[in-house]
Amino acid sequence: MIDKDILRQTVERAIEGTNLILVDLTITPSNEITVEIDSAEGVDINQCAEITRTIEAVFDREEEDYELEVGSSGLTSPLKIRAQYIKNVGNDMEVLTRDGRKLHGILTEVAPGEDTDREVDFILEIPTKVKEPGAKKATVQNIATRLSSSECKYVRYDLKF
Repeated sequence: MIDKDILRQTVERAIEGTNLILVDLTITPSNEITVEIDSAEGVDINQCAEITRTIEAVFDREEEDYELEVGSSGLTSPLKIRAQYIKNVGNDMEVLTRDGRKLHGILTEVAPGEDTDREVDFILEIPTKVKEPGAKKATVQNIATRLSSSECKYVRYDLKF
């Protein structure tokens, strides 16, 4: 079995001095390794290939039979760490709360903290119809809603076509 701590240290050494951030690292019981990285500028195939080579130099495939996938977070992937929230400030987001509400709005603010924090407080501006007293028609206003990642099943980029 691949040692997850050694794998994490290997990936962190491979991305040291770059703009890349380790988002997630998983190892299944059948030694399927998935390394998910991201950066504010995006991730290219050469960066993924370099990390793959670094991992393969440490974990010999002759000794450990494993499957390895190194890639970036996709557009439909949920946000997992603070750096991803910061990267998406100003973007349309879809949020599913633990109580079942599906919210659509613009991510406008992220509370301070470390880039790799998984507990993230943020503000989502949600367009809401509001009827002022005496007005004949409701108008749409953006209502700032403070949320925490812990109260959300997922927060992800809201794709609109």
